[in-house]
Amino acid sequence: MTPRRLMMWLFVAAGIPLVAGVFVPFIGPVGAVLSLLIIAVAIADLAISPTPTLVDVQREVGDVMSIGARNAVKIWFTNRNGGPITIEFDDEPPAPCDTEGLPFEIELPPGRARYRVYHTRPHHRGTNRFGKVYLRSRSNLLLWSLHHELEIESAVRIYPDIQAVHAMELLARRNRVSELGLRMSRLMGRGSEFERLREFRREDEYRQIDWKATAKHQKLISREYTIERNQNILILLDAGRSMCNEVDGITHLDRGLNAAIILSYIALRQGDYVGLMAFSNKIDRFVRPMRGAGSVQTLIRSVYDLEPQYEASDYDLMVEEVRRRFRKRSLVILISHALDELHLTTISTHMRQLRAPHLVLGAFLRNVPLHERLNTVPETDVEAFQVAAAAEMVSAQTTQIAELQEHGQYAVDSLPEDLSADLISQYLEIKARHLL
Repeated sequence: MTPRRLMMWLFVAAGIPLVAGVFVPFIGPVGAVLSLLIIAVAIADLAISPTPTLVDVQREVGDVMSIGARNAVKIWFTNRNGGPITIEFDDEPPAPCDTEGLPFEIELPPGRARYRVYHTRPHHRGTNRFGKVYLRSRSNLLLWSLHHELEIESAVRIYPDIQAVHAMELLARRNRVSELGLRMSRLMGRGSEFERLREFRREDEYRQIDWKATAKHQKLISREYTIERNQNILILLDAGRSMCNEVDGITHLDRGLNAAIILSYIALRQGDYVGLMAFSNKIDRFVRPMRGAGSVQTLIRSVYDLEPQYEASDYDLMVEEVRRRFRKRSLVILISHALDELHLTTISTHMRQLRAPHLVLGAFLRNVPLHERLNTVPETDVEAFQVAAAAEMVSAQTTQIAELQEHGQYAVDSLPEDLSADLISQYLEIKARHLL
């Protein structure tokens, strides 16, 4: 407990007569009486006030949280005091993270349980924990601040953004995947295996029309086909130095990993096999190709604690391992971040080495600060030079990506927050055009 400002001012007021008693003797005892009275009132205030030590606290949080997503944490309070109490609450969430709703204040009636929810956005994956909780209340006469802390440790595993996977699954069940910016219809109607007959839709091609069924039913009927299944998708995730860059507190590796998991979910739902290899100057993680929608959970558990390495990525090793492990034609998707045009040239050279027998798709995270600098209006000569340099670097990288595409390579250049949608859309297009 600590005295509040009101008590301090009362003692200052009582001290004035004590000081004045040096010059006017009969005033001194008045100050002493006032001081004793304040002490008595302060003790009485402690005696009659509810205390936070009689408040039970429980933290309700899942064993798994998603990086970069809003994760709810529910705090339960039970007041065992004889009267109501207003509690100021604070928590120690896994660090580093952002929180919404902390600290907060809640009024607790006696003998009843109440709860309050706050949200946290973790920045780093892996094993972490919640720490202490802190309670503070004010005495009835506002003379004291009463403090109490509890050791309520809660272990938690911070995964990639599995909430996005759950949202995708929910929308897929409701046939509303387009809300995430994806066009799943690309996978229907352009395959080679007949699925069913249905009514003609505006987006259908005329060659899909079944004229015999149309004549029979007196309305346009389309044939619907499905895309080939059981194809191999291999995701190569660069976990080297360039992926240590951060945007809004989240590393490029986390962005790439989130996109890889969402893509895996889509591919697994289509009946394809999906594998993942993360590499830096060594092979950091390898998940053999799996099939079935439930395999995405295995993938998440295998890579949730993967961290970027402050080492230059060994692309020769990447090519060697892909050739050794995957001889069957596969869609190889490389997720990386090019620091400059020289780095992009190195990546492009190694992507070409994988063309036989694979189909290679490069997914590059855009340099956000560089593009932001490009879009600024310079006010000084130095800023003008910086904008010009940024424009030159962006132009060189854009040209190289265009050259990749001209030579039969597939590439996407995406903002970190758009990577998932751009990558999945490219995958769907490749599948719909039977390029694999």
